[in-house]
Amino acid sequence: MTNEVAIQGIRGSFHDIAAHRYFDGQDIELVCCDTFEQVFDEMRSGGARYALVAIENTIAGSLLHNYELLLESGLTVVGEYKLHIEHSIMCLPDDSWSTLSEVNSHPVALMQCYHFLKKHPELKVVETDDTAGAARDISEKRMAGHAAICHKDAAELYGLKVLEQGIEDNKHNFTRFLVLTDPWNADLVRDTRTANKCSLVFSLPDEEGSLSKVLSIFSFYKINLTKIQSLPIIGREWEYLFYVDVTYDDYIRFHQSLEAIKPLTRELKNLGEYVAKK
Repeated sequence: MTNEVAIQGIRGSFHDIAAHRYFDGQDIELVCCDTFEQVFDEMRSGGARYALVAIENTIAGSLLHNYELLLESGLTVVGEYKLHIEHSIMCLPDDSWSTLSEVNSHPVALMQCYHFLKKHPELKVVETDDTAGAARDISEKRMAGHAAICHKDAAELYGLKVLEQGIEDNKHNFTRFLVLTDPWNADLVRDTRTANKCSLVFSLPDEEGSLSKVLSIFSFYKINLTKIQSLPIIGREWEYLFYVDVTYDDYIRFHQSLEAIKPLTRELKNLGEYVAKK
């Protein structure tokens, strides 16, 4: 069976690479979207069975808007994938370093290759909407003298030549992606007996020590807190939603901890249980 997977970006993008690696060995069909909002729209309309969405980066931090989109969507987290972000510079087969005059890519990718680009002051740096999109445009429009910065896999897809790989400044750059699906499908595809990680969201009363009480309960039940992200609740001054990722070894103890914190929280919601990826 073919699984439709909605991603932000096009073929050759980091979302594409993460999707194929997560669903390795399975037949998938990408539903490519221009924005993350469109990804969630595809899920609402039934245009895709899964969505794969970036949620945080080790350098840039959390993608805060995607947390909001996830909560509003009602989708369930059924998996995660951590992709090592590597950048390469590529051009048309007939071009070379001596013929290049411009380099195109997404502003984040350009920023992550700052020191490499500093060594090539002869190249005019031009921002584009997408890393793989820059490679596609150079290929389709036969843009001689232009180079793209993106993942090396895009070169084969678009018939380009890789001039240099691993040009990113930080070699420890990873993006974490969440795999999402409808709750009814989540019950079919996941096995909670093997799950050891959960994403939660809750709010707290405006009382002294309210967060520390919740964290103390997690500690008592030996639940490991791997991430906590707070976002303000629009229209409710000085109130926040806390997005929390936890890992656990004992599924029963984990659910006991949820029952224990429930009276201390407001709007506690389990966003999904899944297998943690190292």
